[in-house]
Amino acid sequence: MAPMKVYGWLVSPWMAKVLVCLEEAGVEYEVVPLSLTNGDHRRPEHLARNPFGQIPVLEDGDLTLYQSHAIARYVIGKHKPELLGLGEGGSVEESAMVDMWLEVETHQYEAAVKPIVWHCLVHQHVGLERDQGVVDESVEKLRAVLEVYEARLSSSSAGRYSYLAGGGSGDRVSLADLSHVPLMHYFTATEYGGVLGEYPRVKAWWEALLARPSVKKVIAGMPTDFGFGSGNLP
Repeated sequence: MAPMKVYGWLVSPWMAKVLVCLEEAGVEYEVVPLSLTNGDHRRPEHLARNPFGQIPVLEDGDLTLYQSHAIARYVIGKHKPELLGLGEGGSVEESAMVDMWLEVETHQYEAAVKPIVWHCLVHQHVGLERDQGVVDESVEKLRAVLEVYEARLSSSSAGRYSYLAGGGSGDRVSLADLSHVPLMHYFTATEYGGVLGEYPRVKAWWEALLARPSVKKVIAGMPTDFGFGSGNLP
């Protein structure tokens, strides 16, 4: 069977989210690199894959998918359903918890951390001014989110660290945890990365995610200057 194809650029947090899942699932895949700088995502051949002109896009045989969460759920559901709280040892309740924390990741965590990453790491390279007011407000929003995470991660009996939706004892990693990796990787490269140290269970959770081979492999291709410093722009 032909390997899955993933179209996009490696420094994208949403591309990375899909790649972590593919690595966790242990399936064969091929990255088809596109150039943001050259506008490859706006070319007719890519618009035929995703009419919104975005990445990532996954092709698996005759199936074409876009939107990172949809792709991630497909890959994991097909090849490693336990990361969705399904399969052996899982339950409808655990799967619902995975879904809930995926929603939290999108609407609470990403909404707070993305402006920090963009203003602190990206804007300086693309001719945009950093708005410190936006950064300060977002850091406070992120602190509020991390307080909730700290309470959640402290509520299990899993020992030194636990996971957001990982079963009754909290000791099973899930897609909900893995989805946080790309933006957290960039956030910890900003001058505000030390905020994690204010939340011991969150910090331990992040360190546990960093230790996973899938995460190590994917973030190795994600320079925290997004390629601007090296000239290797996507």
